[in-house]
Amino acid sequence: MRTIPRQLQFGNDIPHIAGNADYAAEKELLEAMDDIISQSGIEEMAITSFLELAVFDKAARLFETDKPIVFRLTEKEKLAVQERAIMALRMAMLRKQTGCSLRRFAQLLSHSPLYQWFCQINRFATVEIPGKSTIDDYEKKISSTLSSELDRCLLQLAIQPGEILEDPIDLSECFMDTTCVQANIHFPVDWVLIRDAIRTLMLAVGRIRDLGLNCRMPQSPEDYTKEINKLSIEMTHTHRVKGGSKRRKAILREMKQLLKVVQGHAQRHYDLLMEKGSTTLLGDGQVQQLLNQISQVVDQIPQVIKNAHERIIGERPVANEDKIHSLYDEHIHVIVRRKAGSAVEFGNTLFLAEQRDGLIVDWELFRDSAPADTQLLKPSQERIKERLGIDIQLAAGDRGFDSEANRIYLENENTYNAICPRNPHLLQERLREERFCEAQNRRSQTEGRISIVGRCFSGNPMQQKNFAYRNLHMGLSILSHNLWKLTRLKIAQAQAQLADQAA
Repeated sequence: MRTIPRQLQFGNDIPHIAGNADYAAEKELLEAMDDIISQSGIEEMAITSFLELAVFDKAARLFETDKPIVFRLTEKEKLAVQERAIMALRMAMLRKQTGCSLRRFAQLLSHSPLYQWFCQINRFATVEIPGKSTIDDYEKKISSTLSSELDRCLLQLAIQPGEILEDPIDLSECFMDTTCVQANIHFPVDWVLIRDAIRTLMLAVGRIRDLGLNCRMPQSPEDYTKEINKLSIEMTHTHRVKGGSKRRKAILREMKQLLKVVQGHAQRHYDLLMEKGSTTLLGDGQVQQLLNQISQVVDQIPQVIKNAHERIIGERPVANEDKIHSLYDEHIHVIVRRKAGSAVEFGNTLFLAEQRDGLIVDWELFRDSAPADTQLLKPSQERIKERLGIDIQLAAGDRGFDSEANRIYLENENTYNAICPRNPHLLQERLREERFCEAQNRRSQTEGRISIVGRCFSGNPMQQKNFAYRNLHMGLSILSHNLWKLTRLKIAQAQAQLADQAA
């Protein structure tokens, strides 16, 4: 789609603040990041994607009216979409870098002229700062496919001398590891899931009743919530008293009975909202969201009750495939880490591969239970070759990636095998190789890279619910990380060049 030539927007100068080294460093970082974004062409790629989405959105809106469907945008509409695309991309990169929530980032954006300048929303007139919902909508328009293409563009330019970096980087060495991206949930105890179900249903019922839609209830939603909270407190104390097992069974029976009552009230209010939702002040989307909140929990209640009964009353184990770890997100798995402080974690497995300078060249967040590490090496190597058009010269990983099949594969690909062997005798032999030892020492830094991505960009645990949103968020986080890393490399090269000139 044809774009409209962009005209630079005038805005206030970035204020000069003396005496604050941290501010000066951040200002230098964002200015260099702005240069990379402008030079790389990723803004134009984002604009093209946003324009295509805007055309379909406009056609969909017209389809619901009597107006003729037009699959084109006016010049004014194109300009608005282009500005929105640039702002969305820059805000997404900056928010991931700051690690802020949507609400907090909107506040920082309002307070900081530096952030406003970077996001290109600084103007001489009244500054209009998007709210958290608008920022969230903007981020969701940057699809996983688009973020992957933007990332690929940056990496391919980084290996070309003089494009982004004066001295190009080497992507031929690959250092791999896996980790758990924790979900934002509490420990999924069976009876706690019953408590969560009652709380969620009563919150939804309370909202429906606030709209003026009432079914007869002997108690208020708040009273039912207080009742389950009281039972929960009693349940937590059963381990400390004599005959605690018998008391736990009795409390669970009370919880099950209470959940049955609450479910009935929730179902009646659900039916009432279905019938009369259009007469309320809520929009169709809000009504549907409230209905989904109830149905999502109600659909899982039979399995929640069955599991709790099996574990507490029957004193029998529950098969892993039958367990429910969260009422609000089905794509969460138990990941056994066997590490101090995190023997078991709940979330999704993340595979990550970086090159020597710390740029992430490949990653995958697994929706279902992840395969063994041995099965991740070959697909990753092939994705890197196809996506970046490079031949991997060295592959390094911990012993989890070692297998006979992988050793044969790397040998056939003429790739140096720097994977730690499982066999201790073979490991002793490999430790005599200087290149192997150096690669393993560098590989240990990949755990630090994982920590940086988790703490500074994606968040760990992730706040997003639903795997699709977590995957989208991770893609934006990786893109923001690589942009940040390239910027730091650009600054470091410039400083080294100045030092050489001074010498």
